[in-house]
Amino acid sequence: MIPFLHIGRLAIPTFGLMVAAAMVAAYFVLRADLRRRGYAERATQLAEAFIAIPCLAGIIGAKVYHVLETPRELWEHPARELFSQFGFAWFGGLIAGLGAFVWLARREKIPLLAILDGASPAAALGYGIGRIGCLLAGDGDYGIPTSLPWGMSFPNGLVPTDQRVHPTPIYEFLAACAIAWVLWRIGARQIAAARGAGRASRDERAAPADGIAAASGIVFAAYLILTGAARFLVEFIRINPRSFFGLTNAQAASAASVIAGVVIWLWARRRGRRAE
Repeated sequence: MIPFLHIGRLAIPTFGLMVAAAMVAAYFVLRADLRRRGYAERATQLAEAFIAIPCLAGIIGAKVYHVLETPRELWEHPARELFSQFGFAWFGGLIAGLGAFVWLARREKIPLLAILDGASPAAALGYGIGRIGCLLAGDGDYGIPTSLPWGMSFPNGLVPTDQRVHPTPIYEFLAACAIAWVLWRIGARQIAAARGAGRASRDERAAPADGIAAASGIVFAAYLILTGAARFLVEFIRINPRSFFGLTNAQAASAASVIAGVVIWLWARRRGRRAE
């Protein structure tokens, strides 16, 4: 594995490079989604804001959540724990990122569920690319030992192991790409339904934002369900410690994500039927 790229005395973490690549990829996907949803004139500006600010908030939230999970280590080594370039919790990033999304949506006067629908494929793809950073760094996100032919060892990783283990970041990357594609297709059907209901704009290439907003929530609900389910399943072969009922903290958060997604899905479907 390659935790760092060395250029002279400069050491560049590969995880950071992949996070940057994830942000760039998410930006282009979000911009394309905003354009097809009727925000063509502001797509570039909105995509920049809705990627940069929530990502920054998510990184801070992921770090804070991680250090609060181990308060004793934080108390003993506060500077090391707070400013280390390692140790980020997915659930903390999700909470902070969503909080930033809510604030931005209110500031830009965009219906929250509409922008969450548009951002869901970008978020799924960005998460998957970020996981490749975990693979390159060998930061302990790998799985339990395996005899499968694609098992990998991480002798030079940040959390080294000579055993052949499940390359769970690759599993999550493949799942994230598939989820992003499914969400994009769901969004396409959502937009087509809005057009078919007589809410098409004069520009046949883009549906009007108000028509799409009336049917919003489905894509975001699918995102919560699919990503939650994928993370819940992969945790069974991860090396994370178990907490209550034999589940990891990430599995508990994933179960909550799936439940929330189902609730939003049912609510959005009922809302859509009433609108029809």
